[in-house]
Amino acid sequence: MTPLEIREMEDDLRPWATRLIREHWGSDDIVSRGRIHRAADLPGFVALLDGQPIGLLTYHREGDQCEIVSLNSLRERSGTGSRLIARAVEMAAAAACRRLWLITTNDNLAALRFYQRRGFRLAVLHAGAMAQSRRLKPEIPEVGIDGIPLRDEIELEMVL
Repeated sequence: MTPLEIREMEDDLRPWATRLIREHWGSDDIVSRGRIHRAADLPGFVALLDGQPIGLLTYHREGDQCEIVSLNSLRERSGTGSRLIARAVEMAAAAACRRLWLITTNDNLAALRFYQRRGFRLAVLHAGAMAQSRRLKPEIPEVGIDGIPLRDEIELEMVL
């Protein structure tokens, strides 16, 4: 089996990243903490298997903070997401970031499990934040995974 390759996002993969983001996030934009990110335009890492992209992590760095904006794996439970996270941790540490953080929503129990198993801690509950996010991105639904009302943003962090 060909090993999984993790490489930095390059322009040749941006059209693929744009399609992936649209398919999995409902538009080109991802909202976190009242900020709109055009995720496919951000720096990031792509996971390739046999030369084909199967995973994407995008991030936004500001000062000594690095936010993971998006993480998608087309092959769940294959180690792709874990490898992308590990690469993001390496990048953030090399860039002298003191904190790597991300936002997920209150309905995304799988993400809460995934990130905590990889060393992230629950940092802040932003109660009611999804109302503000919907003003920026109206296509965000009222009800999320498993019929859970989509109300809150949950911030997870890894102190580096």
